[in-house]
Amino acid sequence: MTKTKKSIVFCHGIWADGSCFNKVMSAQYGLDTNESDVATVKRTLGHIRSPAILVGHSYGGSVITAAGTNDRVAGLVYIAALAPDAGETSQSHINQFPTTDIFSHIEVADGRIWILPEGVACFAGDLSEQEQKIFWATHFPPAADLVHQKCGRNGLEVQTELVYRGH
Repeated sequence: MTKTKKSIVFCHGIWADGSCFNKVMSAQYGLDTNESDVATVKRTLGHIRSPAILVGHSYGGSVITAAGTNDRVAGLVYIAALAPDAGETSQSHINQFPTTDIFSHIEVADGRIWILPEGVACFAGDLSEQEQKIFWATHFPPAADLVHQKCGRNGLEVQTELVYRGH
């Protein structure tokens, strides 16, 4: 019996984009709405062989939780990620934890949440000074209401059903 090797698709959090994870297949979504981000991940799944493992970091967990309902998804992996139930928001999960320092170094302008230069160390302090400058110059700001939008159907429920049925 030949097993099909699973593909891995990484789903990034806010202020990052797929280029931050250029060693793996990464969904490149716009951080405009949770619904459009999930749709982008599902389109990405259409361009890789099935089955796929979705890996989400931070807000990317909210995305994979909803995208996990796709038939091509074989599993979900969460790395310091959110996993809201259907109808919940990412913010409802964020509120369960202490506020991180990064939120003292942001600016909301033009409908987006921008990191101020002095906030980069809070977000990407393990990068070299040069890499931090590049990150600040190229960071991808999310829509100001992104984490307040309700999430769709929960893919964790679908994946749990598959595990219980032995798939």
